[in-house]
Amino acid sequence: MAEDAPTPPARRASSSDDLSLPRLLLLSAWSVVLDAVSRLGDLLVLAWRPRLVPAYLRLWLREVRVSPYRPRRSFELIRVLRASGQDFHELMYGETPVHTALSLFRKAGVTKGSLLVDLGAGRGRTLLAARWLGAEALGIELLEEHVVLASEALARTGAVLRQGDATREDGALTDATHVLVNWTALSPETRARLIARLRACRPGTRILTVTRPVEAPGFTVLSRHRALFTWGVESVWIHEVQGAGTPEPGPEAPF
Repeated sequence: MAEDAPTPPARRASSSDDLSLPRLLLLSAWSVVLDAVSRLGDLLVLAWRPRLVPAYLRLWLREVRVSPYRPRRSFELIRVLRASGQDFHELMYGETPVHTALSLFRKAGVTKGSLLVDLGAGRGRTLLAARWLGAEALGIELLEEHVVLASEALARTGAVLRQGDATREDGALTDATHVLVNWTALSPETRARLIARLRACRPGTRILTVTRPVEAPGFTVLSRHRALFTWGVESVWIHEVQGAGTPEPGPEAPF
């Protein structure tokens, strides 16, 4: 699952979108600023974990060489999308910066001994944040191209990125202590299938979702935060999975 930064993934481009040249230039300048801020923030936090810096630089270099933001329409991609029940618009891609993921994971209680699973991990920047905290890190990504380009660099840090369909993933979730789902660009149908998969998590598992919360019984919202992504500032919800028979809470916790 992927998103094209810096365009906000929540918005799908249409043929009726007519952007003037000044607006295009403004958007381009804004994307450059966001990318510079994100990269600087990542390097500053990674300076405290020098062993993670080589992997980050490899990911950055491969992103420059092969952009993750323009998935190529191919027979294989069409086959994968049909099998997953998604459409091309749901591949809109935007990274979660390492410094953003680090801040959110701390708020969610990720520590050494945790297992963070990122459903729709892209090229796995969030996995570096989990490793920064000493947690195990597993990313599930639909597009083989992302996995091929990033998995080797991430493996050197102890993180695992593998190809798979997050809407069909159960095995990894049964042991997860924390799950990240950036479902900004996903359709309601895909989100519903993901929620069904999240029910495989054990009670007490923390679920982090970007843009919108889990709107289903059995998931209690603990807090809401505003965080910086490669397309701009977005809301992130932290939930806790409830056990069978656990009563639903009243009003949400204060943000």
